[in-house]
Amino acid sequence: MSSKKNALNVLIVAARYFPYTGGLETHVHEVGRRLASTDVNVTLLTTVASSLSTPLPKEEIVEGMRVIRVRAWPANKDYNLAPAIYRVITNGHWDLVHCQGYHTFVPPLAMLAAKKARIPYLVSFHTGGDTSYFRKAIRGVQRRALRPLLVGAKRLIGPSKWEVEFFQERLRLPSEQFVVIPNGAYHLPALTDSAQGGTKNGTRIVSVGRLERYKGHQHVIAALPKVQEQIPDVQLRIVGVGPYESALQKLARKLGVAERVDIRAVPPGDQEGMASVIGQADLVTLLSEHEAQGIAVLEALALRRPVLVAATTALQEFADHGLARAVALESTSEEVAMAIVSQLREPLVPANVELPTWDDCATGLSTLYHSIMQI
Repeated sequence: MSSKKNALNVLIVAARYFPYTGGLETHVHEVGRRLASTDVNVTLLTTVASSLSTPLPKEEIVEGMRVIRVRAWPANKDYNLAPAIYRVITNGHWDLVHCQGYHTFVPPLAMLAAKKARIPYLVSFHTGGDTSYFRKAIRGVQRRALRPLLVGAKRLIGPSKWEVEFFQERLRLPSEQFVVIPNGAYHLPALTDSAQGGTKNGTRIVSVGRLERYKGHQHVIAALPKVQEQIPDVQLRIVGVGPYESALQKLARKLGVAERVDIRAVPPGDQEGMASVIGQADLVTLLSEHEAQGIAVLEALALRRPVLVAATTALQEFADHGLARAVALESTSEEVAMAIVSQLREPLVPANVELPTWDDCATGLSTLYHSIMQI
C-alpha cells in the first residue's frame, strides 16, 4: 500500500477481522477496502486469539488496507484483552481513530489510547443479540461504564434510526453527536418467475440468521404444527450456522415436524445460492430479539418476498413503514402461527425497495471523517 499524499490517515480498530467471520468483520472489510481506494489511507488494527493454531501475518496489505494484528487473551474467550493496541495507537501518526463495536475490551482501550494521544475518535456500535443471559444482563452496566469515553467521541454511529435513538436515550448524550449510516446490503441476483417457483416442493417458509437463541428460529418451529393444520404442505428452511442447531433439531423432533424442517447454511459469499433460497420462499421470517438494522429483511424485500418480523428493535421499523408485517416477540406459538398463515394467504409485498449499498456506507463514512477533521 502506497501512502497517498494529503490523504487522511485513518486507523480502524476492530476486535476481529477475516478469516474470522461475522457481521462486524464483513462491515470492516467492505468499507475498509472502499475507503482505501479513495483519499483515505486505511490501517486496520485487529486481534488474533493467542491460541490460534495457524499463525496469521502480523502485518499485511489486503485490498489496499494495511492490516496490523496483535495478540489477544484469554485464548478461549472473546473478551479480547490486547494491550498492544494501546501502544500502536499512541505511537502512530493517525488523523482519526474509528472504533468498531463496543462489546469487548478492544474499543475502550482504543478510545483511551486515542484520548491520551489527543487523536479524535468515533465509534460504530454494531449491536447484536446476546448469546447468554449473563451478557444480556450486564449490557446496561457496560454502557454506563463506557459513557465517559463515549462522551469524548466526535461521533457515535448506528446503522438505523432505532439504534441511534436507543443509545442516545440510554447514554443521555446530545442528538448532534449521533449519526445514522446504514450498513450495505448485498444485491442478490433476481431470479426468473420459473426459477422462483419451479423447483420447490410445497409452501416454503425461510428463516434467516445465525443459529443462536436470540435469532428466534425456535418460534417458527414451535408455530409449525398449527401452521400445518391450515397449510398441509408447509416446509421450513432455516439458513444459518451456530451453536443452537442441536436445540432447534431437538425441538422439531419433539413437536413431530422434523421432516418439515431443513437446517442448512449457504456458503459465505454465495450470493446466487442465497438468492435462490430466498427467491423460492413464500415467506421470509426474522423473529429476532435484537437487530440493529436487519439486512436479511432488506435482501428479501428486494427480491419481492413477503416478510414477517418480530416487533422488536430495528425490525419494527419495517412494519412501521409498511414493508413487512410484525408479530410481538412474546406471542404464543398459536399467535405466531396465525401471523404466518395470514402473511402466506394475503402477503404484503412492497414494490421497489431500495437497498443501501456498501458504496453508500463507505461514502457516508468518508464524508463524516472529513467533516470531523474540519471541526
